[in-house]
Amino acid sequence: MDELHVRAAALVQRHPKDARLRRVGTSRAGLPMWLLSVGHGSRQALVVAGPHANEPVGGATALRLAERALADPRLREGADATWNLLLCLDPDGARRNEGWLSGPYTLGHYFRHFFRPGFREQPEWLPDGADGAALPETRALLDLQDELRPFFQCSLHGVDVGGGFVELTRELPGLAPRLAHTAARLGIPLELGPYDTLYWPTLGPAVYRIPPPRRADLAAAITEAAVESTWFHPHRYGTLTAVVEAPMWGVRAVEDASPSADADGALRAVSRTLRRDTRLLQALLTRIRPGLGTAADTASLLSPVDDYLLVCPGLADSWDPDTEADDGTHPLPPLDTARLTALRISARRIALRTAGLLHQLVTRAGHDPSGALPDLDRLIDAWCADYHDGYQARWIPVARQVEYQARVVLHAFELAGRRAPLSRPGASAIGTPPAKAEVPFE
Repeated sequence: MDELHVRAAALVQRHPKDARLRRVGTSRAGLPMWLLSVGHGSRQALVVAGPHANEPVGGATALRLAERALADPRLREGADATWNLLLCLDPDGARRNEGWLSGPYTLGHYFRHFFRPGFREQPEWLPDGADGAALPETRALLDLQDELRPFFQCSLHGVDVGGGFVELTRELPGLAPRLAHTAARLGIPLELGPYDTLYWPTLGPAVYRIPPPRRADLAAAITEAAVESTWFHPHRYGTLTAVVEAPMWGVRAVEDASPSADADGALRAVSRTLRRDTRLLQALLTRIRPGLGTAADTASLLSPVDDYLLVCPGLADSWDPDTEADDGTHPLPPLDTARLTALRISARRIALRTAGLLHQLVTRAGHDPSGALPDLDRLIDAWCADYHDGYQARWIPVARQVEYQARVVLHAFELAGRRAPLSRPGASAIGTPPAKAEVPFE
């Protein structure tokens, strides 16, 4: 967190005419929220880094984008654009993930230091609507959206295990082939059926349309995400929002569109495994909870644990072909190898995150009267080995994650700029030399 601000301030010092840094909000714990702006165009682009606490690559991507915009006038004057880069939307949560950021970059180290707040403490969501937003981080972002009225907004997310993909609030023709080209050049697997987008329209390989927001209960909100959010809030201004997901550990099978020999059998297996893992975790929580006390730190770790354990039974039922669906549930789409792999990864992810949070609850308490820690260590080690050995999950160097995410943002920015009207008389559209590459920023 501190390094992001230091690097942004140094960038402004080197480019005082074209870059500015200002504080636009304060987190619940009193940490500053910094906005780095580059350029003086009348059309505003807003990039939001760090919306999820365990997805740190976006901060480095925001700085890379600022450097690109400063180096290439086509991204500023040529596009009549100002780049506004919110360096971290959840600085409190990001601070709590610093235990794994310096490495080693192993799955076990990551999950034992994983933190992500409960659903209602995640600042992009608006479970009570914009008027009911209570988190100061959320209010800061809403105020910024209302101030800037951006033609393009990008939310920088990360996938811990899997592949890259993009979610859009409106169709953006031409993005899918550019995404495929960038991913192939950088060796990033693309996720052709992410769990997040299971019920969403597909706009192209690894590109999905976010459904319009609707009121939903907590379980549906967590599993479908088609709820009110800061992704849709600025649409009254004509904003197009792109959510760019970059993987930390890549899995090649998530881009395998081949048919599955036994999809129903695979679904039964993943549902059965999730139910078993949920029972193990619930039993461990029952053992651990009496010795935890009531400290605020304990409550912040228990909140996501309770959320995860709340949704697991319903997830298992929704995937199980032998479970009769309740009225109003969505039928599963056709399931190829990519989608089934994504479901297996997601089921394992929710269990590993829960186990990691329980591990922290015990270690932070400083004592383990229930003897749960050895059991948690065994589970975490076994489940991480399943990712590493069973799915061939491999760490993607940070520099490559950043470059991939930055290039995808630039593709989306250019395509969105072509569709948005120019605000200043005489300003030209974003130029693209025909001979070199389709996008000059790559």
